[in-house]
Amino acid sequence: MIVPALRAGAVRQAVPRASAIQTRGLLNSVLYGSEQAKKEGELEIQQYSRLIGRGKYIHGFEIHHVKPDKVEEYKKAAEKHYTGLLADSDLHVKLTGSWEVTVGKLDTFVHILEYENYKGYDRTTQAARESPKIRESEAALRPYLLSRNQQLCQEFAFLPSSPPHEQGGIFELRSYTLQPGSLLEWENVWCVYLH
Repeated sequence: MIVPALRAGAVRQAVPRASAIQTRGLLNSVLYGSEQAKKEGELEIQQYSRLIGRGKYIHGFEIHHVKPDKVEEYKKAAEKHYTGLLADSDLHVKLTGSWEVTVGKLDTFVHILEYENYKGYDRTTQAARESPKIRESEAALRPYLLSRNQQLCQEFAFLPSSPPHEQGGIFELRSYTLQPGSLLEWENVWCVYLH
């Protein structure tokens, strides 16, 4: 008789544990979203990204803030570095342009590299890390720098990038800070003025 009583007690204890697991699963779904909602959200983000972005190229903006007394040395080292990037066929990268800032934060240089989508960026950066020649030319730039940063940008579907411009000239580089949810409205306004 003792054995059935123990079994009944074990069953009663197991039932609250199962309901605790269900409650915890429900709580996780409320806090973090259900698996189905997460998948639908990821799909929605991907579709929105495809709607506004062209998806063909990713542009890496490399911005170098150079020591004022080292500008000429930097220019020579940068030319060697970026020429080396272009010459290495394993990297699959294009230099869209290199500019010196003449209005704004002086002694600043902007280099824009073009990659074939995000996978191309990953492939290129991995190959560059494994290339002693590229690592050496990149290290040669560092003594001339105060700071540097990099951004990855995607082309808008309504305004694909233009081919490199070799005749020189003055270019304006703008950036915008948009309020969440206003990107499509902003894109529509730009489309009206561009077309």
